[in-house]
Amino acid sequence: MRPIGEPYSGINVLLLWSETVSRGSRSPTWMTFRQAAELGAHVRKGETGSTVVYANRVRRTERADNGDEVERDIPFLKTYTVFNFEQIDDLPDEYLPSLRQDPKIDVNRIAAADAFFAATGAVIRHGGNKAFFAPGPDIIQMPPIETFRDVESYYASLGHEQIHWVGAKHRLDRDLSRHAKDKTERAREELIAELGAVFLCADLGIVPEMEPRPDHASYIASLALDPQE
Repeated sequence: MRPIGEPYSGINVLLLWSETVSRGSRSPTWMTFRQAAELGAHVRKGETGSTVVYANRVRRTERADNGDEVERDIPFLKTYTVFNFEQIDDLPDEYLPSLRQDPKIDVNRIAAADAFFAATGAVIRHGGNKAFFAPGPDIIQMPPIETFRDVESYYASLGHEQIHWVGAKHRLDRDLSRHAKDKTERAREELIAELGAVFLCADLGIVPEMEPRPDHASYIASLALDPQE
């Protein structure tokens, strides 16, 4: 994990490593709101920062009870809020290489699909290697379209996450309260998202390439009910 300046160390490495994984970020580099502003960049509205800590000691001279001057090392701890490069717009060009990655396919986006997803009003962020809907910040996180096998697969995955998105309490209000703890509820919600994505693809005229996927099988197996439950 890298800040602007010198690398983070100690607990900050673990803190930001965890944040990078949970946010699905590609960039390992972070900066404060003020550092971004000094570069003429700005943190996007609605983005939440991550906390890092700075520990050090200051030496002060104090007068002891007997009147002698004594130097003491006083430890202190400060916290800072930092933002990943993917949360910041208008960064200078020299800061962009950490955001780039080699494309796997030539991108030929589907205008009708882009128009549909834009019209929903969903906030869609790109970065990392996982697609998911994050209920807290109410955003859909998608890997870059270039990383998918084909553009149709990108829109199929986006459709899946869009169905999760519409289930939020302030939209269709599907009960997701037990989603994280109850396999049956999780399986039900995932089935809804899969079927919804199929319907969306059909309506939009998108035909993703279909083939058996070992990861799909293992995922379904992880949702299967234990016969003893």
